[in-house]
Amino acid sequence: MCTKNGSPNGHAYLVPAPGTLVVDTSRADRVGEFRGTAGPYWSLRPVCGGQEWEAAPEDVRPVDRIERLRAENARRNARSEGRLL
Repeated sequence: MCTKNGSPNGHAYLVPAPGTLVVDTSRADRVGEFRGTAGPYWSLRPVCGGQEWEAAPEDVRPVDRIERLRAENARRNARSEGRLL
């Protein structure tokens, strides 16, 4: 499910459902899990756990197939090593 979220520059962005994997292009194409909105920003969480960060909606795009595969593989590896809560 997607909802609309406005930004300071007047553009409306479709907000992904919580848990959706996305890419933050402002942070070297870092893959994160969408957690929710915080004012005009989106809260993202690293796939393998860790501290959330905020990203501007205009810097976020959906993951492609290979990025999704890599992220899911990294999550499974972290879980098998006991690094993921």
